[in-house]
Amino acid sequence: MTGFTPINTLEGDARFDAYVARPEGDDAKAAIIVIQEIFGVNEGIRRKCDNWAKAGYVAYAPDLFWREKPHVELDPDVPEEFQAALGYMQKLNQDQAIRDIEATIKAARAAVDGGKVGLVGYCLGGRLAFMAACRTDGDAFVSYYGVGIDGLLGEAKAIGKPVMLHIPTADHFVLPDAQKTIHEGLEPNRHVTLHDYDGLDHGFAAEMGSRRNEEAAQLADQRTADFFAEHLA
Repeated sequence: MTGFTPINTLEGDARFDAYVARPEGDDAKAAIIVIQEIFGVNEGIRRKCDNWAKAGYVAYAPDLFWREKPHVELDPDVPEEFQAALGYMQKLNQDQAIRDIEATIKAARAAVDGGKVGLVGYCLGGRLAFMAACRTDGDAFVSYYGVGIDGLLGEAKAIGKPVMLHIPTADHFVLPDAQKTIHEGLEPNRHVTLHDYDGLDHGFAAEMGSRRNEEAAQLADQRTADFFAEHLA
């Protein structure tokens, strides 16, 4: 069963939509929140939710741009839509987005009778997944090519749950100096696992489009699946 469902904000003063995919029989072993790229809850993000549902999880993808425009869906391979996506990203209040992610965690945990909730994010969502690891009560966190994490390391001391980062070494949004800072800042933390992908660029694990690298995407996704299987059991 799939479709959008409303979620109450933490303040209870509004509602926003999340795409939800449930496993057959609705017997989920845990929940996973998929945090969007700058392109909204588009077909690629929905496919990721659907794949988690096939693996036995209930998956949520909250619409984080809803305050600006609900149900944004953009294609990174279309230049005009890529530019529009950058505009939505720049307008996003990331602290509010984390609160919306917290509200989604609350809804997802209720959906699995108080069970565990993992979070996985891509690009902007990778940054937000890292922020969520520092600020929320999720149980495990995965970041794919998160942007600007080198500027968030002051929060890393709050990380007390398992975290995994997928870092493509040729990411043109996260340059080598930033990657070095991330490694130096996070490698001492026993809760954090870092995986580098040599020569790959931002977006290599997208479900569709020109950015995807099939071999690396499958490797990263298997690592993520194993990570969640271990920490959400």
